[in-house]
Formats: sequence, C-alpha cells, structure tokens
Amino acid sequence: MATETLTAERILAATEDVLRQYGPTKATVVDVARALGVSHGSVYRHFRTKAALREAVTKRWLDRTTDELLRIVEDTSARAEDRLRRWNIHLFEAKRAKAGADPQLFATYEVLLRENSATVDEHIADLVGQLTAILEAGLDGGEFTLGSVEPARGARAVFDATVRFHDPVYAAQWTLPGIEQDLDAVLDLLLCGLRVRG
Repeated sequence: MATETLTAERILAATEDVLRQYGPTKATVVDVARALGVSHGSVYRHFRTKAALREAVTKRWLDRTTDELLRIVEDTSARAEDRLRRWNIHLFEAKRAKAGADPQLFATYEVLLRENSATVDEHIADLVGQLTAILEAGLDGGEFTLGSVEPARGARAVFDATVRFHDPVYAAQWTLPGIEQDLDAVLDLLLCGLRVRG
C-alpha cells in the first residue's frame, strides 16, 4: 500500500499519467489505482465513478489555463487594450504548448472534452467572463467603446473571432508559419474596432 496519504490531487495527477500512457479508451480506474499502489475502491472513495474522475481531470487541465489568464485580467497596472492582447496571446500559447509538448495527452483531452461538455461549457463561460472583465475595464477607463453591445456579448464576439487560435479543432494549424502574425492581425482588427476614437 502507498505510504503517502491518498488525496484527490494525487489521484488526478496519477490519472493524467495513466491517460498519457494508455489513452482514454484503454485507461481504467484499476490502472490509476495500480499506479498509486492502492485498491481501486480507494480511488472510488474520492471519485464515485470513472466518468467523475475523467471529468475532474478535464476540469483540472482546463483550470490551469484559466488561472494563468486570470492573472492577466487582474493586472490593473496595464491598460485594458494591453491586457486584451496579452490574454489572447497567452491563451493561444498555452493551448499550442499543450498540443505540442504532449500530443498524446492532448489527444486524450480532446476526447475528454467531448465527453464532458458541461465542463467545457463552464470553462468557456469562465474565459468569456474574463474577457468581459477586460472589456468592462476598457469601457470604465474610456479606452473602449462597444456601441449598444453589452460587454458580455462583446466578450463572446472577441472569443468567437479568435476561435482559430484556441479551439483544439484547429490545433494542426498552430504550428504553421505565420500563425503568430495571423493572431496579431486579428487582434489588431478587434482592438481597432473597440478603441475609442478621439
């Protein structure tokens, strides 16, 4: 038996390793338990079902990116325009790094993301909420104008306009020459439309 206390965090870390090794179709709770040196019943005491465990792993993976982006949102020393640009670039770089550094685990997460649409919907809502906060800061600071568009709707429009740079469907394009310039061009156009003209 394991000498370390079995925690949800240890189980999630082991599950990532098992998913990396076996993939989403072959990985089992027994494999996770074996990697931890515990019985599968011990794993089930923390996560009632295999689906709950996989959903928690997906959420953990997505939350890492969300937490990193939140630091950009909360950096009130920077102008809203700068935060919006940095936020989108960081989101792209984080997704691209995950796809390139560990393609097998990234492929696993693509499967898990499809299985856990509620988790993905929550993640997208968090991201759009962060964009909303940046747009509201820009409105409050006199940097941005949205016309008659509500900030949340404007944030969703920004998110949708940059989908090529963060949706895993487009991962194969993330290593193409000029992709960074493409993102810069999209951000330049978006910021041009948001900027208050004086």
